[in-house]
Amino acid sequence: MLGNISEVFFGLILLIWGADRFVHGAAAMARNLGVAPLMIGLTIVSFATSAPEILVSVVASLRGESDLAIGNAIGSNIANIGLVLGAVALIRPIELKSATLRREMPALLAVSLLTVALFLDSQLNRIDGFVLLTGLVIVVIWLVRLGLRSSSTDPLQADFEAEIPKGMKMKAAVIWLVVGLAALLFGAELLVDGAIQIARAVGVSEIVIGITLVALATSLPELAVSLVSAIRGEFGLAIGNIVGSNIFNLLAVVGIAAVIQPAVLPPTVLSLHIFVMVAFTLVLFAMTYEYDGRATISRFEGFALVFAFLAYVTYVVLQNVRIGG
Repeated sequence: MLGNISEVFFGLILLIWGADRFVHGAAAMARNLGVAPLMIGLTIVSFATSAPEILVSVVASLRGESDLAIGNAIGSNIANIGLVLGAVALIRPIELKSATLRREMPALLAVSLLTVALFLDSQLNRIDGFVLLTGLVIVVIWLVRLGLRSSSTDPLQADFEAEIPKGMKMKAAVIWLVVGLAALLFGAELLVDGAIQIARAVGVSEIVIGITLVALATSLPELAVSLVSAIRGEFGLAIGNIVGSNIFNLLAVVGIAAVIQPAVLPPTVLSLHIFVMVAFTLVLFAMTYEYDGRATISRFEGFALVFAFLAYVTYVVLQNVRIGG
């Protein structure tokens, strides 16, 4: 067990570092190619911050452990809203000023509902996977058009402008992209192998390990980026990172898992986990809606999100320990 925990730990370190280098290299490459910062943030950065989940999904599915991949996607979306966004709001109340981000919120809700619809027959086949990957292409095209139409005065533009690397040579950007991808792949291998062995040792299902341990691990890059953004006052970047990552988690992570390895979903996915994910998404939508001309997530709301996340994880762990015992 100690060896498996070590695998998860070192895999996590590689995922965090690799994700940072991968995002760094990809964003710098795009800037060198003349892509506007807002478009880089909406597409490339959002996709790159989901790289840990995507790589874990690929590795788990290739090993025939698609439950781990699906659990990772669902759990990461719950953790991104409950833990990451809640922790950010606890540090500093979040004021959403970006019109671009407000347009992304309904897209996240629509993608979540699409995923629920595909889950209703309690299985994911390759057709479902191709539907999600087609949705991914449509969303990327929509985000590109949204970036082109968005006003240059949108606060999100300034946030991305400040964060995307400047002056990095193309050769250095490519090197960091490749090094980051290699670290992500190796880290995903270690994390998946350790997580599977831990699940078998404690007698719980891969879906539970994916929703709890693996999801928390792959959400740590988002937590780090969002906390730093909030401390700097870049609230648009903090929320945009979470919204974009959640969209890509469902479309790319679940889509890739279904195409590689079709799966029959455990009953608890429909009866609990997917319901909780949609509930957190609806809460995020409600919190960021402009009721009085302002959209603010207060410290109290941040506390409520973190508390709800911890209560959910505690319930899942205790339920499965009791069943396992």
